[in-house]
Amino acid sequence: MSLGAEQNISRSIPSWRGSGLLRALGLGSSAQIARSARAQAWPKRYALYLRVADTSIVFASVAAGLLFGGAGPHTAVALVLIAGVWPVALGIYGSREASVFGIGAEEYRRVVAASVQLFAVMAITALLVSDWLPARVFALVFGSGLLGLLTSRWSIRRWLTAQRQNGLYLTPAVVVGEPEDVRYVIRRISASNGAPYNVLGAVLPGGRRGQTLAVDGNRLPVLSSIDDVVRTVVLKKAAAVIIAGPVPGGNQYVRELGWNLEPYDAELVLASTLTNVAGPRIHWRPVQGLPLMEVDLPHYSGAKHVVKRGMDVLLGALALVVLAPILVALVLVVHFDSPGPVLFLQERIGKDGKPFKMLKFRSMVQDAESRLGQLAQANQGAGVLFKVKDDPRITRCGRWMRHFSLDELPQFVNVLKGEMSLVGPRPPLAREVGEYEHFTHRRMLIKPGITGLWQVSGRSDLDWDDAVRLDLYYVENWSLLGDLMILWRTFRAVVAPVGAY
Repeated sequence: MSLGAEQNISRSIPSWRGSGLLRALGLGSSAQIARSARAQAWPKRYALYLRVADTSIVFASVAAGLLFGGAGPHTAVALVLIAGVWPVALGIYGSREASVFGIGAEEYRRVVAASVQLFAVMAITALLVSDWLPARVFALVFGSGLLGLLTSRWSIRRWLTAQRQNGLYLTPAVVVGEPEDVRYVIRRISASNGAPYNVLGAVLPGGRRGQTLAVDGNRLPVLSSIDDVVRTVVLKKAAAVIIAGPVPGGNQYVRELGWNLEPYDAELVLASTLTNVAGPRIHWRPVQGLPLMEVDLPHYSGAKHVVKRGMDVLLGALALVVLAPILVALVLVVHFDSPGPVLFLQERIGKDGKPFKMLKFRSMVQDAESRLGQLAQANQGAGVLFKVKDDPRITRCGRWMRHFSLDELPQFVNVLKGEMSLVGPRPPLAREVGEYEHFTHRRMLIKPGITGLWQVSGRSDLDWDDAVRLDLYYVENWSLLGDLMILWRTFRAVVAPVGAY
């Protein structure tokens, strides 16, 4: 689409300043553009923070091994070696690269991979050299060190996210492409918690300075045409250029743009059209100078799913044991709060479209299902979902149980029975499945979960399309480390609920 055909671009006085969407991107303040030069230096400074934190934690874990492990001379040498090599290994594995700062599980994965492989080498060496690294010392140093590293990264990441939400520690960027592609990229960046980019403006085919691009009712400044990207980067002191889809000139334009940006230390970022494919499934395979992007097929069975099932059984059984006193208390509360059974069994659709009875503590009056038709006009749910924020059928105890997700605790039994997983897509009702579009059925390729991306991202406040997108993304890209991160985020969401009603 040419700029002249784009009706949402105007030459009016920009109205984007102070708006909610663009403020989330770091726009709305001329001071932010003035700080762009300093902003380009933050990744090195942040990497230094991580290096100091990593080294301190490694030294502390090694000191614990020396003090409490009863270390002999050989062991002391091994621990000194670990203290020197471990921080270096974390750097070699790229755990302090700017591309993994603050978003996704890749940073944690690299920390774990570096640590596990280093200690695997140490374990093999210990087998060859007697008394070199006793098991108790090995376990103490590795366990405390890895836990400390992950906790440190999580704490620093929380700090980074808070800074980004205040407009700091962002990479100043311009977005290049056709108007609709630019809008899509802007929306995705704004929807991300702690997005890494401060979007300075758009660069459009035929664009001219002084114009604006409408993005969900807000105005994004147009900085130049795509023929003037490099000069715009220099003037605005941008550190990144995001290519949002196909641009005039195609691959040759993108290649030459990358070359022209090199002298200015500006990175070139290509927004993939594979919107539901995560990094672990994408691999580059160069063939005679041709960079081929290989996308792994998603796997819905196999060894990883066996391990996932093992984790479900182990953590599910542990949860039932630990939560037993709370479960007993909730049984009594529900029993005495209102007439009716304590448990509510509702048919849901599981993996491969198989129905099962999902367990919940009853949080509504006994005849809630028969009164559903009376509330049809009050439906506030998204898409095929039925939700009423102030549903009159909810009991007194049901209101606070649902707010803190306590009504869902019996679903650990469904997990042990193999009908559900701890983490997975939202378990749908049969009537909802009947209204699915054809691709939405992919949600049922794996077991539904007690929690998932949908729960830690807003639950009932989510738009239906976003809920489907999150579930499909999880189905095709799930990982064990990702599951652990979702479980942790679920704990935080239960403590501070959002969209629970």
